[in-house]
Amino acid sequence: MRNKYIENFENTQIASKTIPDFRAGDTVRLAVTIKEGDKTRVQDYEGVCIAIRGEGTGKTVMVRKIGANGVGIERIFPIYSDSINEIKVIRRGRVRRAKLYYLRDLAGKKARIKELRK
Repeated sequence: MRNKYIENFENTQIASKTIPDFRAGDTVRLAVTIKEGDKTRVQDYEGVCIAIRGEGTGKTVMVRKIGANGVGIERIFPIYSDSINEIKVIRRGRVRRAKLYYLRDLAGKKARIKELRK
């Protein structure tokens, strides 16, 4: 049983932000606000969505990208955070799992995800 005031507040938070429909396996680009001292800038973080968890304002997405020297980098982003300005779906992936943790063990061409055909 949740408090009706908290529930109402969360619903207004969710309604104020437009989130595209995406799932695990999709390649997404997140525009993230980064604060450095008194300056702020927007930096894109593009990678494969390997997991989505939570509900309501606590919903998070785990995005994995390959950085320098082939090192995998994973970050967890709260979807309804103020630090995320925009989410774009770059391509749809064809996967049969909701959580793609197995990509951590794969490298190179084996780590590719087929594109979803319409």
